[in-house]
Amino acid sequence: MILGLALAALLQAPPALPELLVERRLAEAVPLSVGDTVRVRALAARGEPSPFIVAGVFEREADPNRIARNEYEMRFHLPDVEALTGKRDRVDRFAVVLRPGASADSAARWIEGVAFGTRAYGSAELASQSSATFRVISRFHDAIGIVTILASAIFLLCVMVIRVDERRRDVSVLRLIGISRGTVFRAIVVEAIAIAVAGSAVGAVLGLVVARLVNAYYASVYDTTLKFALVTPRIVVLAALLGLALGIAAGALAAWRVVTVPPQKLGER
Repeated sequence: MILGLALAALLQAPPALPELLVERRLAEAVPLSVGDTVRVRALAARGEPSPFIVAGVFEREADPNRIARNEYEMRFHLPDVEALTGKRDRVDRFAVVLRPGASADSAARWIEGVAFGTRAYGSAELASQSSATFRVISRFHDAIGIVTILASAIFLLCVMVIRVDERRRDVSVLRLIGISRGTVFRAIVVEAIAIAVAGSAVGAVLGLVVARLVNAYYASVYDTTLKFALVTPRIVVLAALLGLALGIAAGALAAWRVVTVPPQKLGER
């Protein structure tokens, strides 16, 4: 008797609801939590919404291609998507992970041969096609960097020329008491290098501060973990090397204007 009642209760029990995953931003905006029941319907579909159980909350990957749309996301099992849309055995795109050592070209040809009209792309090729806009932005940033470096070189050269001209009499006295041209030349170059290195250090610190401010602002605007500004060790080292090269060049040009002039004329204005 007890066994019969148990079987009857099982037969009368409602079927378990399908599950879905909800993006964190959507869960916070509604709000939703694990275990809640939601009703979902595709925009183009007719009929009543279907109930789903929230099985988990996920964090959307930081993708520059999707940051402008800033859409909420929900993830379903494939059979549930087919039931919602009313379209079976149809997908827009899917990803295939190959085993280590497998030929990507052979797999691509096989996939294209199985389904007519299907086009297979490698991950590198797909990333290259989808990042065309970012390559243009990268070139624009390179152009800004080149102009900035040229402007910095001109500014550093002007600073060194002004500093050397202000000390023409001091350099004249040094030359008259027997200090060689080479010593004066090296002293001016070392001073220019010190100024350039100090400027590079200040610029690196300023870049780190600005990058943090930019990332914090846009992270709050788009509610994302995407980094909009980066100051990497490679960038810092490159900036330091460029500063060193510019310091040597600016110091050498400024020093050359002094050491090539006779010491008797250095004191003249």
